Amino acid sequence: MSRIAYEKYGVSSLALIAVMGLAGCNVGPKYTRPQVPPPPAFRGADDAAVSSDPNGSLGDQQWSTVFKQPELQALIREALTNNFDLRAAAQRVLQQESQVKITRAQQFPQINGGGTGAGVDLPSTVGTSINSPLVFGSFNLSASWTPDFWGLYRKQTEAARDQLLAQQWAQRAVRMTLVQQVATTYFQLRTLDQQLAIAKETLKTRQESVKLTQTLERGGSVPLSDVRQAEQLLYTASSQIPQLEQQIQQGENDLRLLLGKEPGPVSHADPNAITPVPDALPVGIPSQLIERRPDIQQAEAKLKAANAQVGAARAQFFPQLSISGSAGFGGDEFSNLFDPSGKTIYGLGSLTQPIFAGGKIRGQYDLSKRQKDELILTYQKAVYTGFHDVSSALIAVNKQRRAREQQQLLVTSAQDATRLARLRYQGGSTSYLEVLTTDSNLFSAQLNLASAQQNEALTLVQLYSALGGGWQ
Repeated sequence: MSRIAYEKYGVSSLALIAVMGLAGCNVGPKYTRPQVPPPPAFRGADDAAVSSDPNGSLGDQQWSTVFKQPELQALIREALTNNFDLRAAAQRVLQQESQVKITRAQQFPQINGGGTGAGVDLPSTVGTSINSPLVFGSFNLSASWTPDFWGLYRKQTEAARDQLLAQQWAQRAVRMTLVQQVATTYFQLRTLDQQLAIAKETLKTRQESVKLTQTLERGGSVPLSDVRQAEQLLYTASSQIPQLEQQIQQGENDLRLLLGKEPGPVSHADPNAITPVPDALPVGIPSQLIERRPDIQQAEAKLKAANAQVGAARAQFFPQLSISGSAGFGGDEFSNLFDPSGKTIYGLGSLTQPIFAGGKIRGQYDLSKRQKDELILTYQKAVYTGFHDVSSALIAVNKQRRAREQQQLLVTSAQDATRLARLRYQGGSTSYLEVLTTDSNLFSAQLNLASAQQNEALTLVQLYSALGGGWQ
């Protein structure tokens, strides 16, 4: 065969192999989303003051339209910029982007170039027939390629891309959780502020009551036991103050950590921060939740990656063709370094078919299928967890609102009972024990009302997060 015919035949063969490699088979299973039938409506939606309009959901709204307090909005913006967990999640996305590039590179030929050179200047005293100086150089290119007939590398690249998508959804989940944590911590701080103000105001009232009973006791109008009972009320209120101050300062530290800062004070003075949950909150329909919640989307992306890995493991059963070639030029002077007469060309091809590996390939294939089966269950659980979270949040919206309303009535009743008890005591119609009891009940009811208002405000945070809101 002539050199021209050989080169034509070789080029045609390489072109054919390239086409076969690009149009090779994908031996892995086609991905199908597991069937998880959603309920017709969220449990608790009928009892809560919400709207089930399928065209809208609270989870679709930006966090700034849900949490309208300027002080809270500023904290959330700062956290989204500086939070360590969110920044680390962004780095994991970048890492996976690099991994996709590394994995995808296996599909393409690898080409390397290099050269050598040597020079020797022999002294004239050395008797030799070799011309001096002696110069030698060469330049070569080498290439190797494993055509992806069975989709091994394409499946691995597909898995890497699905893992990248999973990391992106994981980053969004961190963002959603961060918004929830900042709002929750902020509302807790405002509640502690209210409770501290209640304790300080109660302390002032009880200090005046102690002075009054001490005056009456010195005048012989009341026994010493009334003074001691008044002091009990006083110390009950005063002991609450340092405990509340401790919780406030620790809460500020928690919030500062979410902001990516060292421990210190945080602004939380908005008097209108804690308000009742709005009526007619849109919650949409359960089927929308599957597409919106980041944790569900992350679980599905991981499942897709596992499905692709099954295909990659299946491709290991089939023969692998490797092609390599090299070409170079050489000469004893730079001027003739690229002289065609000094060229060298060679090519190699090898075909490898697994015959016996002690069950390794079969074990890898079975392992990949078992891992996929596990992730199917993980995905299904993520979907049902989403339905569970929304239902629990809706139940809380309804029940916490009623609890807060009843607690307000209790405070009103306790205030009047305390007023009447003091009048009766001042008129000599009852003992100080009644004042002690009613005053204690009032203080407890006021603190509990602040907690009830906080719990109701937090149901909005919980519902928004359960519906997949906050990462947009």
